[in-house]
Amino acid sequence: MNEGLAAGMAQGITHPWFWPGMVLLALVACYSVYRVADLPGGRWVGMATAGLFGVWVVAFWEILVRALDVPRVLLPAPSLILGAMVEHAPKLWGDFVQTVGKAVLIGWALGCGLGFGVAVAIDRLPFLQRGLLPVASLTSAIPLVGVAPIAVMWFGFEWQSKAAVVVLMTFFPMLVSCLAGLQAAGKLERELMVSFAAGYWRTLLALRLPAALPFIFGALKVNATLALIGAIVAEFFGSPTVGLGFRISTEAARMNMPLVWGAIVVAAVIGSLAYALLVALERRVTFWHPAVREG
Repeated sequence: MNEGLAAGMAQGITHPWFWPGMVLLALVACYSVYRVADLPGGRWVGMATAGLFGVWVVAFWEILVRALDVPRVLLPAPSLILGAMVEHAPKLWGDFVQTVGKAVLIGWALGCGLGFGVAVAIDRLPFLQRGLLPVASLTSAIPLVGVAPIAVMWFGFEWQSKAAVVVLMTFFPMLVSCLAGLQAAGKLERELMVSFAAGYWRTLLALRLPAALPFIFGALKVNATLALIGAIVAEFFGSPTVGLGFRISTEAARMNMPLVWGAIVVAAVIGSLAYALLVALERRVTFWHPAVREG
């Protein structure tokens, strides 16, 4: 059925009205996105506009790839990618559990928690800044492709080595963001806490940590995507026979590009959902912040 559709579209591309029709369809797409974006409704309209734009991109992708008879090893059609995802759904679910459910979640939580703890320690004991910050900045400069094979040798081929790479990638962004956030409280507010005879920990919990929440959530959102990328890349250097990175590397070697793109789609959707969930959580926790109220 797919071969017949591709043959029909390949014949249709020679029709003199094909390209004018594509131009007309592009104009319709632009106008529809413009009209949806112009509707009142705030954040929901933005989401609908992005969704409609994505649908049009996929539609043009499907039409042009089949009409131009692009080899699937270069760029498979979205229908082929979706078919591969449905056919190999159990494999992709196992890859999701291995990569995201274990390496990403555990590594992200440990890396962010460690960065937060070190930031509070440096803030409480400023002399640590001269010793810990250079070491922390050094960890951010270590190349991922260099540390991933070492992590595999140290922790084995299972998810623990990938979690170690994720910890290394997420530690420094959280440390820097948390340190900046702890300094975000205003001078007048700090003097008010001093006038109330509030100690360090009371001031930290009542004033400085709430002021640092936007910075902390910013680091959490950045680290969510970094953790997924780090775990997938780390799986290229050694993993059991499961995982999104393993699936991408092995299926690419077999030239099974629809399944490769399927694994990429799974990773992209997971990263987008994680970012959206953190944004929603940030809006609920920091509802008092001017940036959230204005949004």
